[in-house]
Amino acid sequence: MVKTEKNPGGLPIEVFDGFRAALAANRAQFFLDVPAGPFYGYNRPGAKADQGVIYNWWRQGMMGGAKAHYDGIKAFSETDQTEDLKAISVPTLVMHGDDDQIVPYADSAPLSVKLLKNGILKTYPGFPHGMATTHADVINADLLAFIQS
Repeated sequence: MVKTEKNPGGLPIEVFDGFRAALAANRAQFFLDVPAGPFYGYNRPGAKADQGVIYNWWRQGMMGGAKAHYDGIKAFSETDQTEDLKAISVPTLVMHGDDDQIVPYADSAPLSVKLLKNGILKTYPGFPHGMATTHADVINADLLAFIQS
């Protein structure tokens, strides 16, 4: 996800440094701010935040280790998955909302599916990163259809 010579469309390292700084400064607040805003798209005009979903995300986050969370930011942002994706030969469904504020759509899903031998891209207009929760009815139906196919 980080911007590099191989990944010119990635995000600047400062974005991930900011995540690490926020996590280190106040982990509990970090695990409230992310789901209350960009993760589920609750920061979008007209969005109705679901407090239960936010608190559940916080609960899950607080159950993990602070060091693992900190290191996880490096892992998900700086690990090049190119060769891993090329090695996958089974049918693979790539699902992505085009309003994902966590993992920008244009620089992830369409590029990933091109690396897969049997990749299928399913794009969801207006869906956020946490679409499996906010749009479970749509996502679950599509997952079931893919598995049955």
